[in-house]
Amino acid sequence: MRRWSLALIGCAAGVAALAPMGLAQAQSYPSKPITLVVPFPPGGPTDQVARVLAQKLGEQMGQSVVVDNKPGANGNIGGALVSKAAADGYTVLYNTSSITLSPALYKKLTYDVQKDLAPVALTAVVPLALVVHPSVPANTVREFVEYAKANPDKLSYGSAGNGNVTHLAAYQFIKHQGINATHVSYRGSAPADVDLVAGQIQFMTDTINSVMPFVNDKRLKLLAVTTAKRMSLYPAVPTLAETVMPGFEAGAWQGVMVPAKTPDAVVQRLNAEINKALQSDEVRAKLAVQGAEPLGSTSEEYRSYIGKELKRWADVVKSTGITLD
Repeated sequence: MRRWSLALIGCAAGVAALAPMGLAQAQSYPSKPITLVVPFPPGGPTDQVARVLAQKLGEQMGQSVVVDNKPGANGNIGGALVSKAAADGYTVLYNTSSITLSPALYKKLTYDVQKDLAPVALTAVVPLALVVHPSVPANTVREFVEYAKANPDKLSYGSAGNGNVTHLAAYQFIKHQGINATHVSYRGSAPADVDLVAGQIQFMTDTINSVMPFVNDKRLKLLAVTTAKRMSLYPAVPTLAETVMPGFEAGAWQGVMVPAKTPDAVVQRLNAEINKALQSDEVRAKLAVQGAEPLGSTSEEYRSYIGKELKRWADVVKSTGITLD
């Protein structure tokens, strides 16, 4: 799979400049608070990063950026809400990679990500981590695979939702390794983590910022990460690619979108402010603590990236046979 290199994304230093004809319109925006719709539960990995960005954007733009959590349907409830909102830049979607999974998973989506929403900027990527409950007698990926194969159908794994990247990454892992395990779907990472820590499920590929507190206090065991290279936060933890799945890489990327007919001057103003925030030492430090990597992009780079991700995940979903309608 692809690397999280900024060559793909083209990073934030060259933020799209505001077009002269739209400068006045962009400078008058925002004149009232902005609602940032987060389509996942409060306290979850997406919500954590969104709130860091919302606070900084509010400081930069002189207006409050209020997070409004609208969880459900793998992010589609929030996505549909924003797609039908007024195209004025005051209702903004904080989306994740799930938005490029849904078209392949759902036959009856009420919005089209490429027609009804306009990309503003990529914001961050959060690596996934393979974590297990301490009761599982395995301290390495290979030990876990051996244990799981010796105990078919006795293990269950959670995800942040059917068809979520945490689900598909785990599905790819167990199929690649020939493991039989039962999938349990949750409405977001937070409730899944609660059950994992309690031993109700035995393993999960979850976002690193969601499981870090439990890993750090040894309530979960971290066996591997899904980045191309080891994480600086956990240098002793190997990647899945270097252990049992050569070339495998997955992450939960995040970004900002607005209703499709939002004026370009407003889109570019938001893009500039987002990239400025992502370059700040304050935001970068807060994201690092969460295990998130700041990205940044132009709106057109984000549009191209979404197109590539739609194709990528359509191929993955087709190979799994998963549908959710």
